[in-house]
Amino acid sequence: MLEKLGLIPIGDIIRNKSIQNFLFLAIIQSSNVLISIISMPLLIQGIGVDQFGLVNLALSVIIMLNILVGFGYNLSAPREVAVNQNDKVALSHLLSNVFSAKILLAAIATLMILVGVFGLGLFKEYSLILVYSVLLLFSEATLPLWFFQGMEKMKLVSIANIFSKLLFLMGIVLFIHSPEMSKWVNFMLGFSGLLINLFLLTYIHTFLQIRFYKPQFSAIWVSLKENVLFFFSNLSGYISVNGGLIIFSFFAGAETLGMYSLAERVVMVLRLFPAIIIQAIFPNASKRFKKDEHSFYRFLKIVYIRVLLFGAIIATLAYLAAPWIIQVLSRSELNEAVTYLRLLSPLLFLSCLNIPNITMMLVADLKQLLFKASWMMCLYMIVATSIMTYLFQGIGLCLGILSTEIVAYSICMVLLYKRNRKLFHGFYS
Repeated sequence: MLEKLGLIPIGDIIRNKSIQNFLFLAIIQSSNVLISIISMPLLIQGIGVDQFGLVNLALSVIIMLNILVGFGYNLSAPREVAVNQNDKVALSHLLSNVFSAKILLAAIATLMILVGVFGLGLFKEYSLILVYSVLLLFSEATLPLWFFQGMEKMKLVSIANIFSKLLFLMGIVLFIHSPEMSKWVNFMLGFSGLLINLFLLTYIHTFLQIRFYKPQFSAIWVSLKENVLFFFSNLSGYISVNGGLIIFSFFAGAETLGMYSLAERVVMVLRLFPAIIIQAIFPNASKRFKKDEHSFYRFLKIVYIRVLLFGAIIATLAYLAAPWIIQVLSRSELNEAVTYLRLLSPLLFLSCLNIPNITMMLVADLKQLLFKASWMMCLYMIVATSIMTYLFQGIGLCLGILSTEIVAYSICMVLLYKRNRKLFHGFYS
């Protein structure tokens, strides 16, 4: 009825590709979080707390190396796909070169692990688990999320991701029943992902008629050189987002660390929202920026206003519901964790502030500017949170992380103003 009255253009909203991208990316991220929550008690019951910790430790090493495997293609490749959506030859060469580069990087990362384990004697407590986890590197290398994101066809890949995680969950239930099976946990996660990725690649080749050519090593080398700044930007972003807990571990005991970790895990789920927004609007924004910059600025402003409003609402709800959230997750009243969650709740809104700056840097291919901003933010985070955690413990860490988002926004604003005033005035005027 509302649609007929013209008050809410529901059909237009559903057909909007940026909104579809956001919804399907949100489905992917939320399914990953949900499966993680479901699998946690199953794994602890099956392999024990000690082996569960070692499995997660091996996974953290793999996640760090996956930044190398990704090498910034998650930022550059969707833009290239978006601007060549109707050119199957260009898409075929792009797909072939990106996958070849990522598989090569996965092989290098695997070699690093093998040398570390068998040559240098590193990772002794969980070396076997880590070696079995290398399949996750190739699962990351063959994941065509960036391709479907650029094509603005996210439905299939989101369904495939859910199916992959359900396969992993089924594997845990059927096979993981003793501590000796811990080495197979990450292996199954990588195997299920790789299997589904091969299905997606078959779909791309058969139904989208994208061919796989022999890799052009000169083009791969050029793309690697072009993406090196994106790689370091992703690395600094990973440190900025996940470094707080590591810093806190030097100053706090296990119980306090657990309280903060519980609150941080809730906030990190909420913090996925601005990243999903940028990924969702990136292909459409890239096309608009190339064809009509005025249309791009209008589009970005509309998105920004809506995102800030939504971010403010969610941040407020997280603050008000903090006691209930901690109660549900921990099944006990942990006042310290509630305090941390309430302090961190504005993080969602603050991280939304920088969405237009990051989007403009990406669509304008300002890799050096993004690299500079990322590392300045990373250095500030390390210094500020270290000092404030030393002085005020967990409360200081929360305040340091919040101030990092404000400083990051300020840094991006100043760099854009100094280096590309046309972009700056185009959006902010």
